[in-house]
Amino acid sequence: MEIVYVYVKKRSEFGKQCNFSDRQAELNIDIPPNPQLAEQFMERNPVDKGIQCSVSMSEHEANTERFEMETRGVNHIEGGWPKDVNPLELEQTIRFRKKVEKDENYMNAVMQLGSIMEHCIKQNNAIDIYQEYFDDEEVVEVTEEAPSAKTINVFRDPQEIKRSATHLSWHPDGNRKLAVAYSCLNFQRAPEGMSHDSYIWDLENPNKPEIALKPSSPLVTLEYNPKDSHVLLGGCYNGQIACWDTRKGSLVAELSTIEFSHRDPVYGSIWLQSKTGTECFSASTDGQVMWWDIRKLSEPTEVVIMDITRKGQLENALGAISLEFESTLPTKFMVGTEQGIVISCNRKAKTSAEKIVCTFSGHHGPIYALQRNPFYPKNFLTVGDWTARIWSEDSRESSIMWTKYHMAYLTDGAWSPMRPAVFFTTKMDGTLDIWDFVFKQCDPALSLKVCDEALFCLRVQDNGCFIACGSQLGTTTLLEVSSGLYTLQRNEKNMASSIFERETRREKILEARHREMRLKEKSKTEAKEDELREEVPSINLEELVAKAEEEFFSIVFTELKKKEAAALNPKPQKQQKMEGDEEEEGEDEEEEGGASEETPA
Repeated sequence: MEIVYVYVKKRSEFGKQCNFSDRQAELNIDIPPNPQLAEQFMERNPVDKGIQCSVSMSEHEANTERFEMETRGVNHIEGGWPKDVNPLELEQTIRFRKKVEKDENYMNAVMQLGSIMEHCIKQNNAIDIYQEYFDDEEVVEVTEEAPSAKTINVFRDPQEIKRSATHLSWHPDGNRKLAVAYSCLNFQRAPEGMSHDSYIWDLENPNKPEIALKPSSPLVTLEYNPKDSHVLLGGCYNGQIACWDTRKGSLVAELSTIEFSHRDPVYGSIWLQSKTGTECFSASTDGQVMWWDIRKLSEPTEVVIMDITRKGQLENALGAISLEFESTLPTKFMVGTEQGIVISCNRKAKTSAEKIVCTFSGHHGPIYALQRNPFYPKNFLTVGDWTARIWSEDSRESSIMWTKYHMAYLTDGAWSPMRPAVFFTTKMDGTLDIWDFVFKQCDPALSLKVCDEALFCLRVQDNGCFIACGSQLGTTTLLEVSSGLYTLQRNEKNMASSIFERETRREKILEARHREMRLKEKSKTEAKEDELREEVPSINLEELVAKAEEEFFSIVFTELKKKEAAALNPKPQKQQKMEGDEEEEGEDEEEEGGASEETPA
């Protein structure tokens, strides 16, 4: 049985304001204490209870499922044509245009849209919304805040068998994507079932790579084409050069033939600033630098052997680890070698010997990073062994500036594209060091522990704000530095230039002094040698040899005669033993006699 009570209210009273008023207190119910119920309880005395002034809160966590996004695109070629019209045939398109132009609706639509378009064009001509009014103003010096950096995102290798992130490349348009090359550089120690794939990551989606690149051999280097962001160049572990077009998918678009490729892993690959945007060059530890055109990757267009003896012999060549090419110096390029030597080369030289211009030696191990200063191309940075060094092309015998020797091995380095005095280095202990030699020269301005494993590679975004670091386990960490580290300071260019020039002059003075000391030492040693030649009479070498031979053979013959005489007069062993005992007794008696003679004295 349902009990229903219907509330009846007039329509006019809907939404009527409630009027509250005061009234006297009323007793609705009174429950007196029951002594029988009190017997069932035990009294607790005293009672302690804590009371907080603030509201009690509770913390709850919920682990939600990760939302995976996937980017899909459509390659739009030509649109707006009916199915029966082929846009590639000129006659059909002209015939269709004439048919549309005769239509009355077409004329009306053009007249209607034309007035709107004319209004927008007049607006654009009147005001340029993208105009910069304060271009000529000097950059305001930022407030002196402590340098800092924070982690923005982490991109992990999706494969179960982790590989090292060996190279990074930023997308040239807007830096929205990051290409990462993954490979295992331990010679013949790659685990079974290791994937060869490398990936392109979208910065907004660290959960899943946007595109997987599938090479025939693991990629050691990977570079975006600065003129065509869909094209990437990869250097493989087996020495081949591969090229991808992301519009065509994950498979390799062009691949160099194994016969004309490098014999060792390709550790350096750079795009050249050519008109076609298809030229590049690569370097490997086999001692060769090769130039390529991706339109024809069957064989290289040019090969330079890194033989500093200038004989062009491959067995004497130094293994190339890093490359440097500056577009403002189109004929020059630099190579960092396994032996710690930087080779400066001229591509347009006539002979192979002239292509190697000069060398810079100062590192004790391979040079993993080599880069010219973006503001002063005459100065360049090298990273190898336990130090980072800054060089000047005018001073070839030694570097002009260098960091202290670190406890951990340095693995990579790069200049800041926005500030001439700032550069970055990575170390084997997972630390990223940011150096600002205008602010501090002996120690890094900021040292940041990025991860527990070794950092292998580093790449700075074009605006200097973001830094990507690749680790030994394939983890790529995206960091954002504070504004003071990528904003140009007041008079920083002049200060950096004066520091470079001052240190270059100092090194030149020291070089001249060392040269003088070496000449003096050389002259002293030559004078001593001349004196020794005058003092020592001329010795006939043949006479000395004949005399030595005569002495040697005389000793040999005497020994042989002794052995023959001993063989002709053999004695029994017992007799020899008794004679030996008698000799020993005689010696003892003589010693006792000597002692007795000495006692009376």
